[in-house]
Amino acid sequence: MALFGISAASAISSGNMDETQAIGLMGAFFGAAMVLYLVLIVEIWLYFALMESSKFQGTVGKIAIGIIVTDMEGNRISFARAKGRYFGKILSSLIFMIGFIMAGFTEKKQALHDMLAGTLVWKKKVVKENSN
Repeated sequence: MALFGISAASAISSGNMDETQAIGLMGAFFGAAMVLYLVLIVEIWLYFALMESSKFQGTVGKIAIGIIVTDMEGNRISFARAKGRYFGKILSSLIFMIGFIMAGFTEKKQALHDMLAGTLVWKKKVVKENSN
């Protein structure tokens, strides 16, 4: 963004653009960046909430390492609970990630966002089929 501002200032000083055009260009750039940022926030929220409330019970990373997100009874969580868990992560990360670190010190190994949403993260049990 700083380079964009420097370029606009350079264009003004060289006479290629007046101040009004430069301000309009900067406004359009920042407006587009904000819209893109908001779209990205919604996409990330939907990814986490939809994947954790789906039959997979976790994101691609969680699936890869074999962990799942459940409610306190071990059942699949609802979209609403997954949404609460996602937004709880914001609170978990606010003060030096203390909410995440809490998982190492709680009885059920829950982070703050898991406590708020009433969820647990489990190592997925692998069911081996009998080869007879």
